[in-house]
Amino acid sequence: MLHRIAELALRRARALLLLTLVAVVAMGAVGFGAFGKLQAGGFEDPDAPSSRAQKLIDDKFGGDTNLVLLVRADNGLDSPGAEQAGRELTAGVKDTPHVTNVVSYWDAGGSALTSEDGNQALVMAHVEGGSTNLAERAESVIDEWSGDRGAVTVKAGGTAALDKDVTTQVSGDLALAETIAVPVTLILLILAFGSVVAALLPLAIGLIAILGTFAELYVLGSITDVSVFAINLTTALGLGLGIDYGLLLVSRFRERLGEGDEVAEALRTTVRTAGRTIAFSAATVVAALSALLLFPPFFLRSFAYAGIGVVAIAALAALIVVPALLAVLGHRVNSGRLPWAQAVRKPDAPVWGRLAGVVMRRPALTALPVLAVLLLAASPLLGVTFGTPDERVLPEDAQSREVSTAVRDHFPGNDANAVQVVTRGPVAKEQLAPYAETLAGLDGVVRVQASTGTYTATGSTGPGPANAALGRPDAQRITVTSDLESKSAAAQDLVREVRGTAGPGGTETLVGGTDARLVDSKKAIGDQLPLAAAMVVFSTFILLFLFTGSVIQPLRALVLNAISLTASIGVMVWLFQDGHLADLLGFTPMPMDTSMTVLLFCIVFGLSMDYEVFVTSRIKELNDAGADNVTAVTRGLSRTGRIVTMAAGLLAVSFFAFGTSSVSFLQMFGLGSGLAILIDAVAVRGVLVPAAMRLLGRHAWYAPKALRRLHRKVGLDEGGGPERVQEPDRTPAGV
Repeated sequence: MLHRIAELALRRARALLLLTLVAVVAMGAVGFGAFGKLQAGGFEDPDAPSSRAQKLIDDKFGGDTNLVLLVRADNGLDSPGAEQAGRELTAGVKDTPHVTNVVSYWDAGGSALTSEDGNQALVMAHVEGGSTNLAERAESVIDEWSGDRGAVTVKAGGTAALDKDVTTQVSGDLALAETIAVPVTLILLILAFGSVVAALLPLAIGLIAILGTFAELYVLGSITDVSVFAINLTTALGLGLGIDYGLLLVSRFRERLGEGDEVAEALRTTVRTAGRTIAFSAATVVAALSALLLFPPFFLRSFAYAGIGVVAIAALAALIVVPALLAVLGHRVNSGRLPWAQAVRKPDAPVWGRLAGVVMRRPALTALPVLAVLLLAASPLLGVTFGTPDERVLPEDAQSREVSTAVRDHFPGNDANAVQVVTRGPVAKEQLAPYAETLAGLDGVVRVQASTGTYTATGSTGPGPANAALGRPDAQRITVTSDLESKSAAAQDLVREVRGTAGPGGTETLVGGTDARLVDSKKAIGDQLPLAAAMVVFSTFILLFLFTGSVIQPLRALVLNAISLTASIGVMVWLFQDGHLADLLGFTPMPMDTSMTVLLFCIVFGLSMDYEVFVTSRIKELNDAGADNVTAVTRGLSRTGRIVTMAAGLLAVSFFAFGTSSVSFLQMFGLGSGLAILIDAVAVRGVLVPAAMRLLGRHAWYAPKALRRLHRKVGLDEGGGPERVQEPDRTPAGV
């Protein structure tokens, strides 16, 4: 198959490039419509009890509170100007289209919606809308009613405002990240290649991959829920993989030209060898990202859509478009050479070969300190806790965060984060009252509101206007308000206690609210995590076996990748959960985001296997040519060390650019991915791989006879021909 691609590129290069140009224009035209199809949120399991409770509340009770207006009056809420402004605000919000269930301090019985100092009050409401129009409607309501309103100042919070602020902030952060990453990457590519023309080829792959994935997201966003954050992964991974694949192809092509091959033969060898590596590399990354499809929240599935698409398109562009470009360019691939071009065009990187030689002479002495450092970096994982995003992911001056902080600090026992209980059938009043009394007696509960009245641990009051809205002939809604910190362990325990309490008259109940969503989200991800991990491990093992013909190499790769991965995630726990460097990086410490941690695992695991294939392919080529273990490893690393470190450094730039974000979970993802890539490229590929290969010796390529026969039938050989083997430079590093 690969030789046919090479021949097609040689015979029909210009036709391929013309078709590519047409396809790129079409993908760009379609892809830019993706931004209007993507959605915020998506962190919950749609089939979880909390999600079903929310749907029932929306259908039968007009929806839960998702917009909180914080009204501040410096001269007191009871001053004439403040009271008039508050009543006008309440009436105006009630008359706003698509806004229901408005509850205000200025309504009868609204005294609970005032702050302890008497200068702040709440107006709470539900903005109607699904995933496609909620954000637009919420933004309209917020723009109309927030701001300076004479005697009072109004700020907007709640989940609708939070989603709006996060989406706006991420859009700005993405633009800033791209502004930083693209020019820095281009400069580094030129420095790495020593040639302007050669440096542009990886960017061509990245551009095609990004535009093609945008078009894919437009199509998927038209038929299913896709998260807006998929855009971030598309740009970072598209640019990064374009660099990885472009470096591998262009470096091998230039290497063959430098050794005297004609353009046609150099291209055939490049496609057979580097092309095979790219095909297997892409397959391993896709295998890792496919595990995200197992998780119910569409936030995670969206990254699978984007990641699989961008990897597949980048690989196709590398295997089809770049060979056509190389066929047309020929020796002109070195055009625009810089003064140091001759040095960087040399295929060998002696320092990596010498480092590998040192490691292989003293494998235990060199590997144990590296392992100790990585295990120390992983140790914070012993105390990791997980949560879901809330207002703390935003900067402290974000409006929705200011409102959430004020509600938490100055409105004890408010209903914004109450546990919501809804019955799935009618309930008699004589059955509902005892149930509400039971809930009121649970630890941490301040009050329970039902259609039959308001209940506390010390007594109850009769129903009022607000209570009447909680009852329907075919369902009942019960609001359980506590003084527990939202998303704390105690608040989650309260959700479990409420769920463990038998429903009124044996009626089935569904429990929702902020803390219930957290409990369900953790369960949805935790339940699928073992299967996802098994899927990643199994598929990776199979692919690496097909690639190497060995059962030891896949096991070695999995172990080393697990070590580097846990080290990078451990550092993120140390930073973002434990709060080290929080002031410098500008974030608020909080539990690790469950979804982003899973995403980080899958992305980094896939990219680690990307570099694993790069290095192992050259070592295997030399081993198959008859080189001994030491020669194959040292010369293989000498030939691939520069490619891997350049690719890793350039890809890390793309991810580190997200470290400038003001949204902490995006910041964590960018810094964690960039750090993991560098750890893998330097510590694992430079030290642990040669140490492991030396310790394994000839057993490194072992496979049972039956599997060897299977590999001969289904494995794909490079077909590149043996490479001349020479003794490596065994001079110690630094000499």
